[in-house]
Amino acid sequence: MNHVSTFLVSLACVFFASSVSAEEYDVVIYGGTSGGVAAAVQADRMGKSVVLIEPREHVGGLSVSGLGWTDTGNKAVIGGVSREFYQRVKSYYDRAEAWIFERPGDYAMYKQDQDAIWAFEPHAAEWAFNRMLRETDVRVMFDTRLSSAVVEDGRITAIEVISGVLDSAEISGRMFIDATYEGDLMYSAGVTYAVGREANAQYGETLNGVQVANAIHHQFTHAVDPFIRPGEAASGLLPGIDDGPGRDGEADQRVQAYNFRLALTDVPENRIPFEKPEGYDPLDHELLLRNFEAGDRRIPLSILMVPNRKTDLNNNFAVSTDWIGMNYTYPDDAYGDRWVFEEQLETYVRGFLWTLQNHPRVPQEVREQVAKWGYARDEWVDNNHWPYWCYIREARRMVSDYVQTEHDCLRTRMCGDPVGMGSYNMDSHNCQRYVDEHGHVRNEGDVQVSPGGPYLISYGAIVP
Repeated sequence: MNHVSTFLVSLACVFFASSVSAEEYDVVIYGGTSGGVAAAVQADRMGKSVVLIEPREHVGGLSVSGLGWTDTGNKAVIGGVSREFYQRVKSYYDRAEAWIFERPGDYAMYKQDQDAIWAFEPHAAEWAFNRMLRETDVRVMFDTRLSSAVVEDGRITAIEVISGVLDSAEISGRMFIDATYEGDLMYSAGVTYAVGREANAQYGETLNGVQVANAIHHQFTHAVDPFIRPGEAASGLLPGIDDGPGRDGEADQRVQAYNFRLALTDVPENRIPFEKPEGYDPLDHELLLRNFEAGDRRIPLSILMVPNRKTDLNNNFAVSTDWIGMNYTYPDDAYGDRWVFEEQLETYVRGFLWTLQNHPRVPQEVREQVAKWGYARDEWVDNNHWPYWCYIREARRMVSDYVQTEHDCLRTRMCGDPVGMGSYNMDSHNCQRYVDEHGHVRNEGDVQVSPGGPYLISYGAIVP
């Protein structure tokens, strides 16, 4: 995939502008993700005038949207503003009033003598980001989205934005940073990018392209029929299933599945029950039910605990919260189409949880285990207790003079201009479902390979 483990300081695309005007900013950052906030804070500390522009109404991206259990790998490689964020969150939990539904001594990830905490509640992350921004002169613009980029002689000079407050405006700058998950500023500026998976042959890799042989995790363990009417191919395939996967290592336009990372709780006074969502489609969950009936009795949830008896809920096993095969057009979709997708994804995930907890075809022991969970009442209170961002695991990827590949992760190639480090697994979730030669459904695309230690990230990979 040529994507590496993403830490808090997003290695966002950095653009240099050519002209200067009286009203321009030194640094214009589009995207209020965790990386966007970190860039804004650091640029302000360097004495630059900074504007941070966010299309939604919150900053923090996935860090405030349920992804509270950080895939850190070797924590020693996390420094700078990134580590400051985790230290700031630790200071939140150093306060007695932060522990409402749990005692600090009962939560194993909290160590009073450590400088940081690596798992946290969504509202604690937002508290930390907002505190960091309030200590700067950064101008933050919410509910403001990019309309177009003004490019002269190959350099961005300004961007046109649309806001509910300003209607439309032009913002000029000396430098521009794209800190979005989708690469929208990069796209508007005409920068070369890729979506999907390159062939292994393109960069001399082994883990790129179609990955049938490697897809051994989060896989079906029993034979499950893929057709709408079992055994009848003429009835068509269930949603999200393709005829065939393609050949191992070949390129395609498929993108690893998105989901929502959810803060659930088992504390009765803070728990909101799962409800059957409007627009619930039984066919969306037929594969889940057939997988249970085939004999897979595992609870298809990854439940990682963060403080105060809450979860960072993630995908697990063959059929779970990942909406496999449904997001291929998302990276290049218009804003309106993306919102439609996110609404449909929300319906799928809410319906999945309701099905696990209530459907009579779900094994009784599974229903009983899931029954103790519900949405956390004190999270995302202005958004119906639902995350602000879905988990956009990847979208557009800039193709620059230097492209990070598995050779960098495995240290068989060492860049000469490192600006960051990573250490987590080379990790892709499944990209598709297909019908195998036996007429059964299989998942494809899962890759989980350790790099064996920290690796370097090139400056050349983040500059067009």
